Amino acid sequence: MLTQDKIESYKGSIIQHGHYNDRIYLMKTTSFPSAGLPYELIELAKTNGYSKIFAKVPKNVAKFSFFNAGFLEEARITAFFSGKQAAVFIGYYLNAERTKEPDIEKMENILKIAFGKRSTDKVQPLADRFVLRKCNKTDVAVMAKIYQEIFLSYPFPIHDPDYLLKTMQSHIDYFGIETEGGLVAVSSAEVDKEAANVEMTDFATLPEWRGNNFGQQLLARMENEMKKKNIKTAYTIARAMSPGMNVTFSKAGYQFGGRLKNNTNISGRIESMNVWYKSLH
Repeated sequence: MLTQDKIESYKGSIIQHGHYNDRIYLMKTTSFPSAGLPYELIELAKTNGYSKIFAKVPKNVAKFSFFNAGFLEEARITAFFSGKQAAVFIGYYLNAERTKEPDIEKMENILKIAFGKRSTDKVQPLADRFVLRKCNKTDVAVMAKIYQEIFLSYPFPIHDPDYLLKTMQSHIDYFGIETEGGLVAVSSAEVDKEAANVEMTDFATLPEWRGNNFGQQLLARMENEMKKKNIKTAYTIARAMSPGMNVTFSKAGYQFGGRLKNNTNISGRIESMNVWYKSLH
């Protein structure tokens, strides 16, 4: 069984890498990384036998060095950094097989469905028997069980209560919907205070409770909480093969930013992911 990819500091940047996602993910870089960074990442990927490098970098950094090294833009979020500079999501492939998307027609159809569901309607209130609240440290064991049931695999170790607790105490706000004293749906808001953006992610609803629009409820609550924190931009990286999540974000007024090819180990296999984003101000 593959272990989760590790997160570590690299040349002043933060990367996640390993064979679980079979990639290097450049999660965060300095404002002015060295021009040699993309080439160093390529060498690291070759040394470890990874088939993709995925990077999320400021637009000027991509122009300065990454595009010259052969990285290609796959998605973009305007006003990502402090509500000003755009972020580009770029990919570099060391194996041509990783670029192939046999389900591309289905993914395009899901996008068309999502675009057709755009709405300015207000989110309907929860029924009285449900309570939406922020999760706390006493919830992590139940949260982990929900994630274990919903996701066969995931790019980060959300199946582990210790991971949930550690991130809850540092930079991620978790939210849940409960009924009869038990959680039935969860989600998270991963906050980057320095860059004033937030990733809306980790949505999971137990199968027997689907159809109650919990995703929309959780997203609306998280947006309100993030506005209070003066977060300027919200985004998500959603499974391209998941109609439900793409429709949820399109309905909430998010813009489509692009698709990341074969990017993430989720629900048992490497899948392509759609980027959606929205200004909160």
